[in-house]
Amino acid sequence: MQDLVLTGGRIFRGLAGGFAEAIALRNGRVLAVGSMEEVSSAAPGARRVDLDGRVAIPAFNEAHMHLLPYGLGLAQVNLRAEEVRSLDELLGRIRRAAQAAPKGAWVLGRGYDHGELDVGRHPTAAELDAASPDNPVFIVRTCGHMGVANSAAMRVAGVGHNTPDPEGGVIERKGGALTGLFQERAMRLVRDFIPQPDQATMVAGIEAACNQLAGLGFASATDMNIGMVAGMAEVEAYHAARDAGRMSLRMWQVLAGNPEGIAQQAWEAGMRPMQGDDRLRWGAVKVFADGSAGGLTAAFFDPYLASAGGGTGVFTFPDEKIHALLKLYHEQGWQLDIHAIGDAAIEQVLSGMEAADSAAHPFAGRRHRIEHCGFVTPDQRRRMKARGILPVPQPVFMYEFGDLYIRNLGHERSDRAYPMRTWLEEGHNPAASSDCPVSTVDPYVNLFTMITRKTSRGTVMGAEEALTVEQAVHCQTWCGAYTQFAEDRRGTLEPGMQADLAVLSRDIFTAEPEQILRDTHCDLTLRDGEPIFDRHKVLS
Repeated sequence: MQDLVLTGGRIFRGLAGGFAEAIALRNGRVLAVGSMEEVSSAAPGARRVDLDGRVAIPAFNEAHMHLLPYGLGLAQVNLRAEEVRSLDELLGRIRRAAQAAPKGAWVLGRGYDHGELDVGRHPTAAELDAASPDNPVFIVRTCGHMGVANSAAMRVAGVGHNTPDPEGGVIERKGGALTGLFQERAMRLVRDFIPQPDQATMVAGIEAACNQLAGLGFASATDMNIGMVAGMAEVEAYHAARDAGRMSLRMWQVLAGNPEGIAQQAWEAGMRPMQGDDRLRWGAVKVFADGSAGGLTAAFFDPYLASAGGGTGVFTFPDEKIHALLKLYHEQGWQLDIHAIGDAAIEQVLSGMEAADSAAHPFAGRRHRIEHCGFVTPDQRRRMKARGILPVPQPVFMYEFGDLYIRNLGHERSDRAYPMRTWLEEGHNPAASSDCPVSTVDPYVNLFTMITRKTSRGTVMGAEEALTVEQAVHCQTWCGAYTQFAEDRRGTLEPGMQADLAVLSRDIFTAEPEQILRDTHCDLTLRDGEPIFDRHKVLS
């Protein structure tokens, strides 16, 4: 592998190292970084790439997403609010998909946001019936915590008006009739009847998702709930994708740990924490504690506004059950990656983690995580810091769902959501991520939100929590690596680190926030010094 020098634009070494004039790469590692003179003397005769005023940064690390579902979803009906803001448009897309599908085949859609639809509500089973009378339909809200089925889908699933709500789930009824809306764990009643993808389809989905992310500047990512689409076959699909050279990113893998997940089955099959290598590592288990604030299912101490429907959300499990799961997975040695958004759910999870911390199985060094951790209290932050429990937030939620948060919870509570600056100042190392396909995986939207605290409609939420661009990049690079025990290998561009690097189309550190959001892209992504995305074919 020929030595490579990047110069002609700034190199962002990391939050501590600041900026340099040039960087040299050798054998998949950073050889030297500093002045042009220092780098040239370290790598004489190296091939040079002229940045032409652009900037190079450590490659982004997607610390919380659902990579396989995202890849598979690329072939589903796109209902995201960027394109679908009316009920008629949503139903038209379902109608066209059903007309193109064989009679009886499932029609799946992803990403609608009832808060952004012109009718301000979820579609109904009757409306989906009219669009697709001969095919079962299931569409999932953008948060992934609820979805709507048509009558054909409910018939296939055997769900009727007398079907009881499962633990931690809700089947919505109005006037005693099913509306088609399934929330939280009730979604499994329908999903269990959707045909599972075969290995070839899953490998193609992994490859497509990795290539999409590489094109945005990512070299590392996470799949947060493996096993909820096709069980243990997902594990085999990842190994097959890696072995066939069809997985361009480094992957940190998180097994589904709810009772319907595969964590226990994986344990019995011999899988153990940290199994794998630096390309594909099985490190954690995920458990859900609550739902989403936009969907009114995140669990809070204080109720949602009466105008939004009231209530305090949905706990996935009672205390004793989730605490037992946390203790089990902690004692098995897994990192705990636990979904909790509302303050009451965070309290349930945090108290369970504290109870599991023992002399025989201490928390020190385990880097357990609370995923999302959106509406955390000062006392909860203090207790998390004391045990090294990390928040893994999604600032992009404020951009996409912030106005809905305000509608559901009020401005004061919403302003305190995802306190990025406070987390950084207190030393929590918050790993900014997207939860894609819940939100867009576009890292420039996340950066924009962290430095402006603006929603997509321009509403400012808690301006005092805004970050500098340097801090925002740090949260999407080094902090992600830290949650994966990899900060000694990636997340900065210092000598000896892996040559995981992204060249962006402009110097985002001097750009206006709107330029970062609307007019920035990735030109080159390297993993181990080799291109996994090369827009202009400079290294081809």
